[in-house]
Amino acid sequence: MARLQFPAGALAYRPEVSSFQEGGRVSIVLGRPRFHDAALQQINTAQGAAAAWAQAFARFGDDAVHQAAGRFCVVMVADDGREALLATDRFGTWPICYAARDGRLHFSDRADTVPGVERRVAPQAVFEYLFFHMIPAPTTIFEGIVRLPHGHLLKWRDGQAECRRWWNPQFDEHGSPDLEPSKARFLQIVEDGVRREAEGASVGCFLSGGTDSSTVTGMLCKVLGQPARAFSIGFDASGYDEMEYARLAAKRFGADHREYYVTPADLVDGIPKVATHYDQPFGNSSALPGWICATRAREDGVERILAGDGGDELFGGNSRYAKQRVFGWYDSVPGALRRGLLEPALALPGMDRLPVTRKGQSYVEQARVPMPDRIHMYNMLVRLGMDSVFEPGFLARVDTGRPNVEQREVWHATNARSHINLMLNYDWKYTLADNDLPKVIGTTGLAGVEVAFPLLSDELTDFSTTLPPEWKLKRLTLRWFFKEALRGFLPDEIIAKKKHGFGLPFGVWACQHAGLKALAADALGSFRQRGIVRPGFIDELLSVHLPAHPGYYGEMLWILMMMEFWMRAHCDGISID
Repeated sequence: MARLQFPAGALAYRPEVSSFQEGGRVSIVLGRPRFHDAALQQINTAQGAAAAWAQAFARFGDDAVHQAAGRFCVVMVADDGREALLATDRFGTWPICYAARDGRLHFSDRADTVPGVERRVAPQAVFEYLFFHMIPAPTTIFEGIVRLPHGHLLKWRDGQAECRRWWNPQFDEHGSPDLEPSKARFLQIVEDGVRREAEGASVGCFLSGGTDSSTVTGMLCKVLGQPARAFSIGFDASGYDEMEYARLAAKRFGADHREYYVTPADLVDGIPKVATHYDQPFGNSSALPGWICATRAREDGVERILAGDGGDELFGGNSRYAKQRVFGWYDSVPGALRRGLLEPALALPGMDRLPVTRKGQSYVEQARVPMPDRIHMYNMLVRLGMDSVFEPGFLARVDTGRPNVEQREVWHATNARSHINLMLNYDWKYTLADNDLPKVIGTTGLAGVEVAFPLLSDELTDFSTTLPPEWKLKRLTLRWFFKEALRGFLPDEIIAKKKHGFGLPFGVWACQHAGLKALAADALGSFRQRGIVRPGFIDELLSVHLPAHPGYYGEMLWILMMMEFWMRAHCDGISID
């Protein structure tokens, strides 16, 4: 009934799997959960996670999921096969996919290994991949195969499936905590989380030079009581390299700093490997430098690497939070003034030729669009035009408005009223659970290294929901509280720097490096035959758009290329349904 399929190849890291059978039920568990109940945690320590889960469900029923913390995926199956329960953790870091067929439930940890299901590529999933550069849960690339969304559980009984959310964050927007005790509590939670994740393995950390990875590096050095191995990636391309900040952090904390500069030849070697490793198309371009960095760590003997993901999304660190607040100010302008004066004045003939009024027109155009639709106003497919990108036959088979509908559902289901908390909860799905975390988990798994996320501990997540909204976005200052709490711990230059991360100069290099250019041309040459994107658009992309604007159009080239490599490996002989 079930198959747990792990990446092929001689990898140093295998997920922790435990199973337990008792009382007519079998429990299968991925990950290393912790339990709040002392008795359950004692069973977890002595007999393993599966035995602890079996006892948890016996005592608490479906509410057992609230007794666990950390990364986990749990499956409970009745011996007679008539009942099952599948659950994944708050951020879906151990995914589970399933399909219901003829009164039977089939499941796996990967969409491409769910048994008992005929593989058919779903056109809607292809469109959503090209829209988001990943496929948001519950959709998967395969028709009829569903990925359990983060913080959800599935109950299966007598051939019927019921999926519901078991974790929905509650934001306290009216509290008035004291600043200094809050800062001290924050630092202690971070230190405790790093200490916990550093136990039981040879450990290292990613170090991009940003506030999150620098904080994890500093805390890791502190809890180890010795220089922590910190791994950084650089790019010899203007505007893409921030190794200087990584060096600042390493020097500040005395880390054992390991640097590597990625080359175009690394991309030629790594693109097919990274693209085909995932269980469905995945287009986050920073996955490849992340894989290279994790591979270097494994070669240096690291078994578990700590990542800094989560700080931006818990505490308000992404630049679009401030940008959307600026657009939100337009709502405070009286409606009569907007409709009777501002908008008619900006629409007068010739106004679009004046730089100041042209910017005013753009501002009003965006401000009039409600959230969350406004987030994707400048999505590449929207700006280029669907008809100019896609084949007519493909467009006729998809709903181009579905991404907006799905995003509105997430937005309106948020237990918050403040603009910043609405955006954070939105990003907990679309940025973390569907994008950044699968990126890091996938590439570290390919490298053969376990990964941990101390800034996404249950304790720090819960703490973040108690902070006043203005502590996260103070006027236009991003993650004000986070920076204040770390002032004196992190170098001032890192606190003041703009966010960057492991950005990849793919478009620039694709125009300059012969091998990379040939790899991209080969991939798009065969992708043009799949009936998805207009061949004329692909020709224009390679010959006109990319050379003129490599940074912008390089992203489009990347996502098309990654899909083609994935489809070659996983869909040979499988047509789009």
